[in-house]
Amino acid sequence: MSLSERYAASLSAETVVVAAGRPPRKRDEPVNPPIVLSSTYFGSGPLADGDRGYGRYSNPTWDPFEEALGQLEGSTLPALLYASGLAAVSSALSLVPAGGVLVMPSHSYSGSLVMAAELAQKGFLELRTVDIADTDAVKEQLAPRGADTRTASMLWLESPTNPMLGIADIRELTGAAHRAGAIVVTDNTFSTPLVQQPLGLGSGVVLHSVTKYLSGHSDVVLGALVTSNPDIRAALLHHRIIHGGIAGPFEAWLALRGLRTLALRVERSQASAAVLAERLSAHPGIEGIRFPGLPQDPGHERAKNQMTGFGSIVCVQIAPVAGLDGADAADKLVRSLELWLPATSLGGVESLIERRRRHSAEPLSVPENLVRLSVGIENVDDLWADLKQALDSLDG
Repeated sequence: MSLSERYAASLSAETVVVAAGRPPRKRDEPVNPPIVLSSTYFGSGPLADGDRGYGRYSNPTWDPFEEALGQLEGSTLPALLYASGLAAVSSALSLVPAGGVLVMPSHSYSGSLVMAAELAQKGFLELRTVDIADTDAVKEQLAPRGADTRTASMLWLESPTNPMLGIADIRELTGAAHRAGAIVVTDNTFSTPLVQQPLGLGSGVVLHSVTKYLSGHSDVVLGALVTSNPDIRAALLHHRIIHGGIAGPFEAWLALRGLRTLALRVERSQASAAVLAERLSAHPGIEGIRFPGLPQDPGHERAKNQMTGFGSIVCVQIAPVAGLDGADAADKLVRSLELWLPATSLGGVESLIERRRRHSAEPLSVPENLVRLSVGIENVDDLWADLKQALDSLDG
């Protein structure tokens, strides 16, 4: 480790993103870790603990990022880096035993929902979806149902949810899940470890789409899992090795470079998101808005209690106008923007916007006119001017 555990524990997360994962402090050593391009490593005889062995097992370029993310999430173990967020989802879902019950938010990342539904269709597990913001409803899904005496094997949390921005009571739900004997996986992509630390709230595993805020520049596709449980980490590592969902060394290096500015990017984008949400909530072209930072948002108080900020995602529903229903008005809005980029994904330095139901896999309960805004680091007044001219033009 580049930082001793004792010293790292005394540092703020804003410092850890810069200081963690550095090479040893020796004369003429590089300041940044190198990229190691090798599919195999020297060695003979039986592999011992710590041996790299083969490129699918390990790569030195992964280590600094895994070390840094583990520290940021408050884990006692390094993270595990994957080829994509969905590769990490697949690995996490492998922890559900055959025939086990998985409880998952009805509004969560569509890729996670699709993968879980496909596993359920093949008979590998039973999938129960629920409004994750309804604590009592989640507890009911964790418990046996009728003649089925099974309790849940895994509770999948996502908070805030994608794209409805529902807020789960993570501490309460992890306690209920543990009493039911379930492991808890929390997708922390929207919040990042700078805004929310699910391990400290009782989660057993934390998931990230590294593609988003952690790398932060819309130029890599990666995922990660974090846990402090050695047995769980060993199972996840085994799945990564056997199923081959490994990260490329160049992508891992880029992700670490992006991580260095995470604190600055999150600070700027969160502040801008709060300003834009306030202004959007007052615009007559907005039919509804979700942003946990607004006092009137149903998840506001819960978010205040378990997050250190409110994130950088704002979701709005566009009001219908003459000749256009809400969905068509939303599409017209997106086409009318000059600065905001119409694209999927989120968490980059650039501000992105999209109507979520343009994706066929998006849950039907997501409103047709819902538009998700991923606020970047541009000047907030420039972002607002672009949004306002597009909204004002809808009636024109």
